[in-house]
Amino acid sequence: MGTELKLLLQTIVVLSATVPASSHGAAGDWPTWMGPNLNGISRESGWSTDWPDSGLAQVWSREIGIGFSSVSIVDELLYTMGHSGGKETVWCLHAESGDVVWKQSYNAERNSNLYEGGPGSTPTVDGNFVYTLSVDGLLACFNRKTGDVIWERDLQRELDVGLHEWGFNSSPLILRQQLIVQGGRVVSFDKTTGRKNWQSQRHRAGYGSVRAFSHRGETLLASLDCDGLRISTAQDGDLVAFEEWKSPFGTNSTTPIVAGDMIYISSGYNVGCGLFRLGDGELREVYRSRRMRNHFNNSILLDGYLYGMDGNSNLGRVVTLTCMNYQTGEVRWKHRGPGCGSLMIANDRLLILSEDGILIVAEATPDDYIELARSPFLEGRCWTVPVLLDGRVYGRNAAGNLKCVQLPPE
Repeated sequence: MGTELKLLLQTIVVLSATVPASSHGAAGDWPTWMGPNLNGISRESGWSTDWPDSGLAQVWSREIGIGFSSVSIVDELLYTMGHSGGKETVWCLHAESGDVVWKQSYNAERNSNLYEGGPGSTPTVDGNFVYTLSVDGLLACFNRKTGDVIWERDLQRELDVGLHEWGFNSSPLILRQQLIVQGGRVVSFDKTTGRKNWQSQRHRAGYGSVRAFSHRGETLLASLDCDGLRISTAQDGDLVAFEEWKSPFGTNSTTPIVAGDMIYISSGYNVGCGLFRLGDGELREVYRSRRMRNHFNNSILLDGYLYGMDGNSNLGRVVTLTCMNYQTGEVRWKHRGPGCGSLMIANDRLLILSEDGILIVAEATPDDYIELARSPFLEGRCWTVPVLLDGRVYGRNAAGNLKCVQLPPE
């Protein structure tokens, strides 16, 4: 059996052990940040890369306020967040038309520390509810069809923490009856009532989300904060294992990628990435590398290879789209151009939103960077990952312009 086939089979086996986050919506939905399987991958097909020279057709556009919240879509209802005039707004829009179904606004800090600020968490839809986290720590549950507030919790007060340097940015994880986020602590709430189940010891905040996985018959949680990689029990938040992983500027902002007993993390600046194997209550290093330094947008794992942006937002065009072997850290190729942008994977293709608003599609292959099409999409700073659903691509810029464009059918 060849090496490439072994990697593929190993990845399929270990990913099948990942704990499902929640019931979420139907197969055609995108109910939370990084999608229904929490991996940034869509299997949606039937769309063409034969894009018109004049650019993709715009379906609609709406101003939603400053921020970096991506979109979640369930049953043709789209949820996202933005900041304007001292208030943060949770939006529910018709995904097809952009028309407002409902919106809820509340006083909130913008926390514009060396960037535009505003919400960075993406709403999570579960059943009849949508869960949101503001940049200053308001965790809320809404009726997703009416916008009625079901419950709210102030995380600064609940967790006895202040406003973190970059705010609260964890997208809510639904794990059966639990809602789990991080921000100075890892914390679990009852998703129905908002009652706190448990909280971890206090630590320096991280800005990614929490991931759940199965290990030797137990459900565990992986989270990266600005102290390090933390493995906790889902039942009560007890610490199982810890690996120090500090950023020189306190900006650990990505979410761990878990495949079986292997856990991958990455940070910006010269920290880089690392792969660790969990066993007997310890995290054992497989490799460390400075050739994939994700500043804040996650890499995506497909068929044994990671695709992500290596470099920092302040370095501009020095950032390179990179393909790396997940198990060995070997870099297969690098490509300059998208800047500190973002990507998702759909139908074995990279759907890339460059930092300056160009939408690009390329082959998701370790062989080489093979671009298939590109189109103007947005203007200004674009750090937020786009979403492809039902043949339409949704994306936003930092200033709050949310656009929907139509992909041509095959």
